[in-house]
Amino acid sequence: MRKKSAAPARRKATRRRKMSTRKKSASKNGIPQTIGSYLIQRLQDYGLRDMFGIPGDFVLNFYGMLEESPINVIGTTREDCAGYAADGYARINGLGAVCVTYCVGGLSLCNSIAGAYAEKSPVIVISGSPGMDERRSDPLLHHRVRDFQTQREVFEKITVATAALEDPLTAFRDIDRCLDAAVRYKRPVFLELPRDRVDAKALFPHEPKTVKPTSDKQALAESLEEATRMINSCKKPVIIAGVEMHRFELREEIVQISDDHHIPMASTLLGKSVVSETRPLSLGIYEGAMGSETVRKYVEESDCVILLGTFMTDINLGIYTANLDPGKCIYATSEKLRIRHHHFHDVLLSDFVKGLAKAKLKPRRRPLPKRNKSANKKFVLQPDAKITIKQLFGRINEMLDESTVVIADVGDSLFAASELTISRHTKFVSPAYYTSMGFATPAAVGVQVADTNLRPIVLVGDGAFQMTCLELSTALKLGFNPIVVVLNNKGYTTERFLQEGPFNDIPNWNYHRLPDLLGGGWGFEVETEGDLDKALKAALANRDDFSLINVHLEPDDISPALKRLAERMSKKI
Repeated sequence: MRKKSAAPARRKATRRRKMSTRKKSASKNGIPQTIGSYLIQRLQDYGLRDMFGIPGDFVLNFYGMLEESPINVIGTTREDCAGYAADGYARINGLGAVCVTYCVGGLSLCNSIAGAYAEKSPVIVISGSPGMDERRSDPLLHHRVRDFQTQREVFEKITVATAALEDPLTAFRDIDRCLDAAVRYKRPVFLELPRDRVDAKALFPHEPKTVKPTSDKQALAESLEEATRMINSCKKPVIIAGVEMHRFELREEIVQISDDHHIPMASTLLGKSVVSETRPLSLGIYEGAMGSETVRKYVEESDCVILLGTFMTDINLGIYTANLDPGKCIYATSEKLRIRHHHFHDVLLSDFVKGLAKAKLKPRRRPLPKRNKSANKKFVLQPDAKITIKQLFGRINEMLDESTVVIADVGDSLFAASELTISRHTKFVSPAYYTSMGFATPAAVGVQVADTNLRPIVLVGDGAFQMTCLELSTALKLGFNPIVVVLNNKGYTTERFLQEGPFNDIPNWNYHRLPDLLGGGWGFEVETEGDLDKALKAALANRDDFSLINVHLEPDDISPALKRLAERMSKKI
């Protein structure tokens, strides 16, 4: 076990917050509207307090404007890490933002923004670009790829709205349109700002105008009538809660439906912790044959499965081992509403869920399945025993409380974490659909920027950690205190169980020595359960900076969930 003292020059997050309130606003009365100042003001109007990114010459003048605004700009080590951080921030705050330079910065963001799009995390992407005047002779400017529209065209495929803020006549409306789309659809948007348009003034005074979407009243009424009839006539109802219940702030309504009518509720892996898993009516995670057999059987025997805000992804459905009859399902998301085989159009998810919470539901009470006795066994520490996945996650489960948020990366970090009991809603963050390795460490920075009262418990495999581990320097700079647990099994374990080969092996780093390089943080090396217990206790006591725990595991030691997944996927591959 290794301890390293924290760097004395780090900035405390609380001090950073106080300093930000003293900054001047860039678009007050009496100051002419410019494209840059209007964008900053509108971001604040939507509740954005912080932004992530890396500066570059095509965006430096906008960075200067940000510095004079109340928005804090957090620099990261890489652009894709800035994207992951903004994604993590958006999942807690409701909206995130990232600002980078042209192409070399923007295109580096593509993977993290694609993940945000796939998992409905509203991130505003702002990229600088060459000035309009300097493009006139079609010069081969640095960072350019193919033509000046290439970057925007790429982002059109991974965002819900894009705009090039090139014309002061249309730029202000485009800002309103894109920000409104991000909030309405809970997906990323892209804004490209030429450097000679940052200070471009409005040609006419502009006031933001937003059009609030509405449901088709007749379609909404008919869908609620049919859903009510189906629920009231069934004998074995069950609710499956998806991640959109969090994204669209519908957690209270879905809890009301469950509690008022005694309908048991499961969640998907992507939607884990949308509601507290300690509720009496909670079933845990439903993920087909990949999850608990008790939960799978209970859900699939239902004659009315109420899927609310649930993505029907291969991971959520246990690599399509889920056996859900559409004729017995009510399926409502922000994009689709289907009751049995009837499709309803122009019905907002929020209107349907709120209407269902007020409907006169009288379903039959269905007894809960018998609890798995082994799941209720108290964790017992065996100090001299070699650490295993089972005992590692059993010990982590003991330390979770209301102030902790679990951030799980891809692989067994995610699948083993599905068994953790999260007692508060939205205290589990993971790329459980897009499954991009390297998400967790930078996302932890974004989560703690969004809420400094949260303590991230970062669960990450050694392969994923090697991709983005240096973002711990950003956590150190900000005075943050995540506890990072590296599952060190010397390679890509999930792939090993799909197809073994030397390509799955990676170098074995001394992860616990990383604090020596970064100049702060505490490092611990864990071989036994006793080592783990001491390391976690010390990490919890370290409130000042990050703790990094290097847990040595056998390459073939995996969780039951990953074993079931690997067996299923290997048949396909």
